Amino acid sequence: MSEFIQLHLLTNYAPSNLNRDDLGRPKTAKMGGVDRLRISSQSLKRAWRTSDVFQDSLAGHIGTRTKKIGIEIFEHLIAKGITEDTALKTAIAVVGIFGKNKSEKGNPKAELEIEQLSHITPSEIEAAKELAVKKAGEGSVEISKADIELVHKDAEAVDVALFGRMLASSPKYNVEAAAQVAHALTVNRVAVEDDYFTAVDDLNTNEEDAGSAHIGESGFGSGVFYTYVCINKTLLIENLGNAELANKAIKALTEAAAIVAPSGKQNSFASRARALYVMAEKGTQQPRQLSSAFLKPVDDADMAVKAAGRLEILRGKMEQAYGKCADGFKIMDVEKGEGTLKEILDFVGA
Repeated sequence: MSEFIQLHLLTNYAPSNLNRDDLGRPKTAKMGGVDRLRISSQSLKRAWRTSDVFQDSLAGHIGTRTKKIGIEIFEHLIAKGITEDTALKTAIAVVGIFGKNKSEKGNPKAELEIEQLSHITPSEIEAAKELAVKKAGEGSVEISKADIELVHKDAEAVDVALFGRMLASSPKYNVEAAAQVAHALTVNRVAVEDDYFTAVDDLNTNEEDAGSAHIGESGFGSGVFYTYVCINKTLLIENLGNAELANKAIKALTEAAAIVAPSGKQNSFASRARALYVMAEKGTQQPRQLSSAFLKPVDDADMAVKAAGRLEILRGKMEQAYGKCADGFKIMDVEKGEGTLKEILDFVGA
């Protein structure tokens, strides 16, 4: 039976544009018949896994998501004194372990890249480099099944274990994600607004032209976002093969979710915010999110307090209807002055 950890967070963002659509405006979604601001799960996961919190806590256990690993292998071979022609052929062959090589007429070096992003663990990168040196020394670029198994050996890459990966060229080494992240939505209805701005040329003396050097518009919105994360701790331990590292990963992800904001338009809006409310739950019961608490938008001036109250009311009603939905829970509520982030981290990491 799997053990799950569920996180429910409320974070207030003042006017911001944290996650843009194809037109550069804040992403939105309809819920309860009204427009809400939205931050995609992809945006949240990238912000968390590339944050200092995550990187510092889990140094040495974080993978690289890239198409360009072949370039690194090629440069490693050159540094070892291998001729460019041999290094190129060998690197192209080895990088094919991670995906289909790119093809560009008249440019053989294009094949050093693969067509799709691949999430590669630190030990796989080192193993690929070692294999490339071995193959170059042998004068062979044939990649065998044994070579593939040598590269894709057991690894402790936390972000791969949490967020999963798919290797089309080697599906045997796909990893099922242990963490599920919902798109964050505002608990309140929103209307995306436009910031009309101008930029002035510092060297313009206004003698011939007193106008601005640039005119533009930037969309923005604000609100309290509800974020939901579900971690299958049992699967995470299975993916990593290390219970202690799994607990460190859960704590790092929880801390990042509470204090790290997506990077979109930060220079324009300084959208730095920490969660005002965190509810963490643990148990073997079937997970469920609590977004239904906000089907009716929160239109109160004291929005964060009202939203937290709704979460707790719905949690109680769900347990009344279905029975116990978690073995235990812990709350940090900044507005009420209850709980601390340390208590939340100790709870989820135990």
